[in-house]
Amino acid sequence: MARTWALVLAAGAGTRFGTNPDGLTKAMVPILKRPMVAWSVEAARRACDGVTLVVAASMAEREFDGVDTVVAGGDSRSESVRAGLETVPDDVDVVVCHDAARPGASAALFERVIAAVRSGADAAVPALAVSDTLKRVPEWGDSGGAVAETVSRDGIFAVQTPQAFRRAALVNAHDVEPEATDDAALIEAAGGTVMAIPGEATAHKVTTAADLVVVEALLSGRAGSDGL
Repeated sequence: MARTWALVLAAGAGTRFGTNPDGLTKAMVPILKRPMVAWSVEAARRACDGVTLVVAASMAEREFDGVDTVVAGGDSRSESVRAGLETVPDDVDVVVCHDAARPGASAALFERVIAAVRSGADAAVPALAVSDTLKRVPEWGDSGGAVAETVSRDGIFAVQTPQAFRRAALVNAHDVEPEATDDAALIEAAGGTVMAIPGEATAHKVTTAADLVVVEALLSGRAGSDGL
């Protein structure tokens, strides 16, 4: 069986996260005394045959534990994915893209999306059913906006990472250098099959500083265990 490879994406500026007194990028902020990115790298390493860490250009010369390759990302997420794809060995047939900002994703979640691709899907994504009431607000400003309608949440899911892809499908989807916040959307647009599998509450995304409190609580029972 050909190998699997993970791209851990940590090149984002994290502008919504805000500044921190130590001048660290978001991916390097500590969670339970470990850099955020270290949690994601460890889970990827446990599930995949190799790991490429995609970082901001200013950090591309640093050494990171548990990775095979470090590469500078681009100005957008899609550019960073393409930079990571350039490092993937030829004998890899499944590529997993994971945001370092989801440090709570487990190795088991990586394995489940990989298994879904091995079973025939072009891509597989973790998803959680949306529980909040949804409103469509066409024009949103600093003081909010008028609600146009309530949107049914039936069949609506919030998608997480890691996301696994048949390598050829992902490369083809990026061939014309498109931009997207979600690689699975590119597979959908190309007519590929995307499977959704049950996600994990612990794979919560760190977007703002307040999310650190949530993620630390979710990970507190996992630190030092084999459950990563």
